[in-house]
Amino acid sequence: MNIDNLPKQYTPHETESKWQKRWEEQGLFVAESVSDKPPFSIMIPPPNVTGSLHMGHAFEEALIDALVR
Repeated sequence: MNIDNLPKQYTPHETESKWQKRWEEQGLFVAESVSDKPPFSIMIPPPNVTGSLHMGHAFEEALIDALVR
């Protein structure tokens, strides 16, 4: 795919449906009840105390989401 073939507008329903189907087919939403892998956890801190959210918060959440997947 090159840039000329990219859609001019993002269509969330179409895009999300495609990826949701693919992830379900690959079994990515199924957790093993018993695993030999060591436990993994990650702390997600609350937003800053001022309550003023900014793009940095969204970026941090996206990074955490990518790491745990």
